[in-house]
Parts: sequence; structure tokens; C-alpha cells
Amino acid sequence: MSSLVRAAEPIFLQQTGHLEVQETPSSGASTVAEIYAEYAKFVWRNLRRLGVPAGAVEDAVQDVFLVIHRQLPEFAGRSSLRTWIFGIVLRVASRQRERHRNNQHRFPLVAGEFLDVIRANDQGPLDLLIKRRAADLVYEVLGEMDEEKRTMLIMVELEQMSVVEAAEVQGIKLNTAYTRLRLARHDLEARIGRAVGEGEQP
Repeated sequence: MSSLVRAAEPIFLQQTGHLEVQETPSSGASTVAEIYAEYAKFVWRNLRRLGVPAGAVEDAVQDVFLVIHRQLPEFAGRSSLRTWIFGIVLRVASRQRERHRNNQHRFPLVAGEFLDVIRANDQGPLDLLIKRRAADLVYEVLGEMDEEKRTMLIMVELEQMSVVEAAEVQGIKLNTAYTRLRLARHDLEARIGRAVGEGEQP
């Protein structure tokens, strides 16, 4: 099921102008400007994955880089820059969700403009419908999951971080991280199964 998430999510990101790409983190990024150039997409997509509403993402990205600016002199390199930034993203996303907790549409449906991107690849109408629904489903399911499980899936399945890194960012023991990842994968599969009519109905 995690392969479905990885396959569908770029449809949403293309529409918003933030196409999913895998950066190759460099250890040489040392100024805020360099870090922004290298990690802006990383920050943006993970704020969305962590439940920040689309209309609030731009402000949340700015908040993340303000924190980076303030805390960068204290970064001692005990973890990778990428995991350190993800920890900041987690905290900023939590604050943004609190501000928008009464918003009933945490992940709005993908806007119609994205169809032009797909049509350029000679996709048929049924393919368009399936991919649009899959992209919506990714964000709906992530939005329904509890924060601990969602964070594990994002770090390990989507960002391809190690379980060790995920445990470090969340401040949990390694055994706990592996257990949480197993439960998160099971939860994801069950939720997607129910959404597409393959799982047990409540």
C-alpha cells in the first residue's frame, strides 16, 4: 500500500507546482540560503503530509526557515541536517494544525488545473479519474491517521529515512519505532482497503 502512496502523491504536487523530487542532500549546505535552495521542496511536501492545510503551507514554510535561521548556529551535527530539519517541520506542523483544527477540509480535493499536466502524457479520462481519486485518497488517509503512525510512514516510507533516524527525531526507542512502523503500515493498508471497498466494513 505504501507504493500507492508514493505513486499517487506526485499528482497533487504537480498541480500545486511542487513536483515531488528526491533531493540528494549535501553535507556542504551551511547558510540559510543554501539550505533553503536544497530543502524547500522537502519542507513543503512534509508540511502537507503532516496535515497543514494547503492555504497555510506557505506561512508554515516561512516559519520553518525562521526557526532554522535562529537555531542553525546551535546545530552541532549530531544528526544529519535532513533529520534535524524534519524535527523542526514536525513542530511547526503541529502548531499549524492546532491553529486550523476546526477546518473540516484538512486536505482539499485536487484542483482541476492538474488535468492539463496529465493530459500532456496522453492519459485517458478513466486514467485521469483514477489518479485524481488516488491523490485525494493519499491525503485523506494520512489526515485520518494518528500523528505517531503518520510520522513514521512519512519518514520511512515516503522520505526513505532509516528507522534509526525516525526514532531519533521522535525521541523514542528503536524497538518502539519498529513496532510503530509495523502498526502504521497495517493501519494504512486497512484504511486504504476500506476506502476502496476491500476491507472489513465497520
